[in-house]
Amino acid sequence: MALDVSTPSPEAAPAPVSAGVARHRDMFRWIDAYRIGRVAAAILGLVVLLASAGFTATARAQGGDPDLSAITARFAADSYNDTADALNALSATGSPRAAAIVAAHAEGRLAVAPAPRPALVPTAGSTVGSAATGAAASPTPPGLPAVRANNRVRRAIEAAAGALSLLDPDPAKRREAALAVFRARDAAVLPTLDTAIARESVPGVKAALEQARAAILIGKADAPEATRLAAVELITARGDQDAIGLLRSVPADAPAAVKAAAAEGVTRVERNLQMWGVAQNVWYGLSLGSVLLLAAIGLAITFGVMGVINMAHGEMVMLGAYTTFVVQDIIRTHAPHLFDWSLAFALPAAFVFTGLVGILIERTVIRWLYGRALETLLATWGVSLILQQAVRSIFGPTNQEVGAPSWMSGAFQLGHLSITYNRMWIIVFSLLVFVALLLLLRRTSLGLYVRAVTQNRRMAAAMGIRTGRIDALTFGLGSAIAGIAGVALSQIDNVSPNLGQGYIIDSFLVVVFGGVGNLWGTLVAAFTLGIANKLLEPFAGAVLGKILLLVFIILFIQKRPRGLFALKGRAVES
Repeated sequence: MALDVSTPSPEAAPAPVSAGVARHRDMFRWIDAYRIGRVAAAILGLVVLLASAGFTATARAQGGDPDLSAITARFAADSYNDTADALNALSATGSPRAAAIVAAHAEGRLAVAPAPRPALVPTAGSTVGSAATGAAASPTPPGLPAVRANNRVRRAIEAAAGALSLLDPDPAKRREAALAVFRARDAAVLPTLDTAIARESVPGVKAALEQARAAILIGKADAPEATRLAAVELITARGDQDAIGLLRSVPADAPAAVKAAAAEGVTRVERNLQMWGVAQNVWYGLSLGSVLLLAAIGLAITFGVMGVINMAHGEMVMLGAYTTFVVQDIIRTHAPHLFDWSLAFALPAAFVFTGLVGILIERTVIRWLYGRALETLLATWGVSLILQQAVRSIFGPTNQEVGAPSWMSGAFQLGHLSITYNRMWIIVFSLLVFVALLLLLRRTSLGLYVRAVTQNRRMAAAMGIRTGRIDALTFGLGSAIAGIAGVALSQIDNVSPNLGQGYIIDSFLVVVFGGVGNLWGTLVAAFTLGIANKLLEPFAGAVLGKILLLVFIILFIQKRPRGLFALKGRAVES
């Protein structure tokens, strides 16, 4: 049978593969290749991670951080230079362990063992730990020699502590670190300082860091002249006494332009500080004026309405201060958690108590002496002595402790002004008392009667006003205001039986200078005398300044006997 080698017929041939099927087949091949690649990459990354972890563990097992160990070994050399260099090197590491070593050295707790003399830091109990690793060592040998320190080493400690805190997460600690570096001016901190400046986002902290960097660059001999001039300008802009000291410490071998810029900067800062000094004295004057206003405003009412020279007015202030002491003592004993509200309880208590005492004095002593100025002066002087002795018998002759609530404690800076919270709140309080008293006299029937009696007593009596009752209420009101003045003064002065004696003369000066019975005159006179007193003190001294003010008031009264703002009316009584 012959072999058939002819071409097969079309019906017997296999069907051709379509183009769409071929494309899908290629796509699945690429997907498989991509998956295989990802698995391979993951396996490779895991191998690298395990290898690096093993390498790190091996390195740690072989003796800890070799750099830190090498640095701490310098402490055992018993050399100031080596110790300072070691501190500078520690500051560059940024390690928390380095911060602990620097703190131990600052506290005198860094010691060295006799042999091989590693640096040690005392730990809990009677053991010491390696300064490099912190690992506990054997029991402490007796008499371990501490690492010595001189002035250079102490400056290096301060600079290292500052540098290690420059990258702290807390902005307050970073600011403190910048101030420490500013004072130390150690050039070894510059790299860490540059890193901290680049990372800083808080404007105030960044400014402190830049000032610290400028303090270092001013005295750096190899720094470019332009850089040092920019540093001088930045320190000049700081504008305080530290800036003056730094600008005056520019080295003698500095370029002439740098020294000239520093001298000009000293002049500018001194002139600026003089202006701030005047502003600070004005603030002190406002504070003193508010105290004088509180002490004198009650006297302005009684003296203006009744014509009584009340020498016991200062004792009303003293009674208000002792009322504050009693209220705080009760709160400390029975409700300590309410201490921050102690002044809120003391104010109404002092107002009521001193007001009642004032009414009692008017009804028992002063009502019999109207129209006899000398007798009222002597009688009220005797009342003041009685009140002082009564307080001494009850509370003793020594000062009593009156605490300040938390919201009246501390101070804050406004530019170069230092403003204490207690003085600030006393100024606010005195103005509120003034406004309240002004509204009382202008918007109430009692105020209308008081003004009527002040302007013309006989006419007011003829119109049916009971002048005796008005006198008692007015004297009680003046004493009550003196009492709440004592509450405020207890926060800035000693609470003692002699508290009122320091304000009675100044109160009369304020009343006479401003105009008897005129509240606006009392306000202007109090702040004028307070500011003038504080502006004269730097030049004439405290005592001579008061004498000059007294002479001025005497001359002024000769020209204007009724004061700055004289009362007006048909028959103003002199």
